[in-house]
Amino acid sequence: MELPRVNNQNVEALLNREEIVRQTAEQIMKDFGMFGVEITFSGNIDKAYEELHQQLIDQISALIERNYDLLLSVLYQVDITDREIARAEAELPHYSHIEIIAHQVIARDLKKVLLRRYFKMKDAENRTDTSELQA
Repeated sequence: MELPRVNNQNVEALLNREEIVRQTAEQIMKDFGMFGVEITFSGNIDKAYEELHQQLIDQISALIERNYDLLLSVLYQVDITDREIARAEAELPHYSHIEIIAHQVIARDLKKVLLRRYFKMKDAENRTDTSELQA
């Protein structure tokens, strides 16, 4: 299995499997929940990106107005850099700055989920290979 590449153009396409969508939504809820910011997910896989993106836009807008330091802490936790935001602004010119940040949260948490899945599969393959060698 090859490590999947996540970029600004393929985030929605990668959110095509129910398990990946649920895990990504859970990761977003966890990252924001650590700071007392509630994000929910209805479970509607077909509308997951739009649902999560809109909630993130609303929460990020509120944090910009009320508690910018908390927003910076959340973005640090999610691991979003200014460089990634600048790159996304160039690649997604039809998005506002807040929409870009929301998109980057989804993209970064999707990457976390895919990396976790990739290494779990690699670990399982290695255990299978090791057990075959021992047999």
